[in-house]
Amino acid sequence: MRHRFGTQRVPAFAFAISVLACVSAFAADANKAPLLPPSGRYETDDAWRQPVAPFRIADHTWYIGTEGLSALLIDTPQGAVVIDGGLAQAADMLLAHARTVGVAPDKIRWLLHSHAHADHAGALAALKRATGARVATNAESAAILARGGTDDIHFGDSLTFPPVQTDRFLQDGEAVQIGDIALVAHFTPGHTPGSLSWTWTDTRDGKPVRIAYVDSLSTPGYKLVDNPRIPRIVDMYKVSFATVRGLPCDVLLTPHPDASGWTPGAKNAHPRPMTCTAYADKAEKNFDAELAKQRAAR
Repeated sequence: MRHRFGTQRVPAFAFAISVLACVSAFAADANKAPLLPPSGRYETDDAWRQPVAPFRIADHTWYIGTEGLSALLIDTPQGAVVIDGGLAQAADMLLAHARTVGVAPDKIRWLLHSHAHADHAGALAALKRATGARVATNAESAAILARGGTDDIHFGDSLTFPPVQTDRFLQDGEAVQIGDIALVAHFTPGHTPGSLSWTWTDTRDGKPVRIAYVDSLSTPGYKLVDNPRIPRIVDMYKVSFATVRGLPCDVLLTPHPDASGWTPGAKNAHPRPMTCTAYADKAEKNFDAELAKQRAAR
């Protein structure tokens, strides 16, 4: 199946992965904030543009994104970090949500991300301008961020976003320190060559809680067999499945929240908790089925 975005036809991610079936099930609510405006360049699911009130995940960790796209704020007395920004039009909402929980824009020191697609990195450029924060990522993602998503391996120029320059290049296992919290970067390539997952230890009810923000592991319309742009894509995914299973993971979050059992905006925001192992197992099962299908069609 293919979806139309603007005047182009692109594969069925082109902003939609399988979790949309769950996300779109959110009921209309008269008390909800107005939707963020569409981009005018490609269509997105309403849940991706539906603001929800910020809510606390742990003592220093807040959810500040929309119903369908995660954005996290880690706040310490020494400064704050934002991980992922959602769509480009979400920047003002994210800053407003940060203020709501007591974080002024100039307190944000670092901008991190999961992968360099427009639905997660779209707001980074505006956030950088508004806060003066530094962008930290790996070399693979830095190249994509700098060209605003053009020449994407799978989607070409269909899903562009405002370009943003990287200030710090990370190695696998390197930490971004903010106060007493160390956010550790884990390279989990596959969904994009530079996909990143993050782990850190926060506290809740006086006890340490290990949080894992794990990148998407889906293959939305991807060519897995004999792909000249990324010949080792299968190997990348297999290594990443194993990496995710080994992460410290008391609480799992993902760029699309419902992929890990979250329903932002609901009274019970986490009714279906999922472990990192279960997340990787489910993704690998789907991956293997798609790979077998493509191999059979050769």
